[in-house]
Amino acid sequence: MDFSADRPACFVNPDYRSMAGANKPVIDPATLETVGSIAAATDGEIDVALSAATQAQAAWKKLDAKSRAKHLHAVANAIEAADFTRCAELMVREMGKPYPEAIGEIANCAPIFRYYAEMARDEAGKVAGTTQAGSFQYARYEPYGVSRAHHALQFSDPADVLDGRCLACRRHACIIKPAEPTTLSTLDYMTVFRSLPEGLVSCLPGGAATAQALIASDRTHAVAFTGSVAAGKAVAVACAERMKPCVIEAGGSDPLIISEHAPLDVAAAGSVTAAFHLTGQVCTSAERFFVVDAVHDRFVELFAERTRALRIGNGLDKSEIGPMVSEAARAKVMRLVDDAVRNGARAVTGGRIPPAHNVGWFYEPTILTGVTPDMAIVREECFGPVAAICRVKNFDEAIRLANDSPFGLGASVFTTDLAEAHEAAERSGSTTR
Repeated sequence: MDFSADRPACFVNPDYRSMAGANKPVIDPATLETVGSIAAATDGEIDVALSAATQAQAAWKKLDAKSRAKHLHAVANAIEAADFTRCAELMVREMGKPYPEAIGEIANCAPIFRYYAEMARDEAGKVAGTTQAGSFQYARYEPYGVSRAHHALQFSDPADVLDGRCLACRRHACIIKPAEPTTLSTLDYMTVFRSLPEGLVSCLPGGAATAQALIASDRTHAVAFTGSVAAGKAVAVACAERMKPCVIEAGGSDPLIISEHAPLDVAAAGSVTAAFHLTGQVCTSAERFFVVDAVHDRFVELFAERTRALRIGNGLDKSEIGPMVSEAARAKVMRLVDDAVRNGARAVTGGRIPPAHNVGWFYEPTILTGVTPDMAIVREECFGPVAAICRVKNFDEAIRLANDSPFGLGASVFTTDLAEAHEAAERSGSTTR
């Protein structure tokens, strides 16, 4: 059958299949209208996908590297030839991302698959020098088996769920459990995998129960997870109990340092992108700003000026700032901003629901000054359109406070002093982990 947003479905390559579970409506975060419906995979549906993946894996692991590369180039060809207008629109309507960003994410996928297709050709074993006369040692790389890719993040992109490494280099069959708020667009995207062997790729919608069932199964052999720190810890524990390897990208609260040697016009423009790209709902969004006292006021002035120029609205209209993905996501941001203001911070811009957009989960891009390192907005992951600025005495204090965090993912520094840039890189790394 063909995919329809109105009919709950899963995907077991090359087919979409109707699902037996209870329907759950998908709500547009900009209009609060119903976009479609999804359902959580049942035990029977999980079993079908696992059986198909296990069978496909048996043949896929024997396939030579050139043949695997050919398959992945076919996926890239399918991406380049397809019209993803509907997929991009679904992405906007179920998660709020501005349309140019949505279609751009999809357009970037083909080169990624081509990269890993060629990487597959380079895969090899290793011959080691002898350690004893008359002996011979070599390493041979074998696939684990069936991988489960689990993306729990609220703003995860369909392009992220499968990048080709598992298929090409690790020779795994893959079962994707998409983030619930991006299920429809992920399912729509699955058509590009139809050229791959039957059963090699599946997409099973669902929540925590679906993820837990896939991790617990003896027929999955490795797990890749992207999501919150709490969920990541739970996945790591579940995998450890089963001696199952996992790759985890948990949340972040990325620091951004503005040195006294920073080119402030460039820093202000870069900070707008770092803090407010995709409404701040990116793992590597800059959330904690440390600005040296000598340039603090001028930087804030330029940063605020550029931020006020951002257009707020539906992602299908001309806007740079869409809604937050859910009411709960916005409530968390509001709690952290309100707490900071109560404790002495000041909202230079934003800090409220935009009056012109009181339907949907919109929140104005917000710049806070007077933030101190002990505030909750610095200690927690905000994951929204907020830049929390701490004024610091010097570059040394900026690096110390940037590292004073349990989070570790990305970090940025604006400076024209090469020595400062190298020092920042050398001293990077959270001090509390």
